[in-house]
Amino acid sequence: MSRIEELAERYGRHISTPWQRTMSGAQRVIMVVYEKELERTLRARKVLFETATLEAGHTWQEVDLAGAFPSWMASDEYRDAYFAQPDDLSLKLDSEFPDYVATELRRTLTASTVTENTVVAVLGVATLFGFARFSEILRKVDRDIRGRLLVFFPGQYEHNNYRLLDARDGWNYLAIPITHYSDEFTP
Repeated sequence: MSRIEELAERYGRHISTPWQRTMSGAQRVIMVVYEKELERTLRARKVLFETATLEAGHTWQEVDLAGAFPSWMASDEYRDAYFAQPDDLSLKLDSEFPDYVATELRRTLTASTVTENTVVAVLGVATLFGFARFSEILRKVDRDIRGRLLVFFPGQYEHNNYRLLDARDGWNYLAIPITHYSDEFTP
């Protein structure tokens, strides 16, 4: 069994357990943590997670953040100037880009097709690296999570800390980690 299939199996066991409805938004997040080298494999096999969700009686919605930065940049009237002087972009990145990504994610989380029985799956988190901290984006949207938010997270999980792409200092988050090296789900 491949690592992604193993993660999908573990996810399937977790998602099929009854959902507690009185949890905070931060506690409704499920982080599937995998080695960054497996990103393409995960994308090719993401249907395993969707199938497990549907078999557990839940609905599935998906959002891919891979195009967030290019879309945000393309919509800015000063984009050409930023490409000429990239250092000038840092202030705008810090102040506006996380809100843009949160708004894109919130659009899916609050769609009329998303209910308390829906898993919203987030792909493309790695593409935010260097532009925005995913932990900040999660904080901005955690009140909008109705069912569960499944985050495909290329990085590491250790001692309640998540590290995107194994490169940044980790952050402690209340999410349920699903990893290939642990049989336990730690809330």
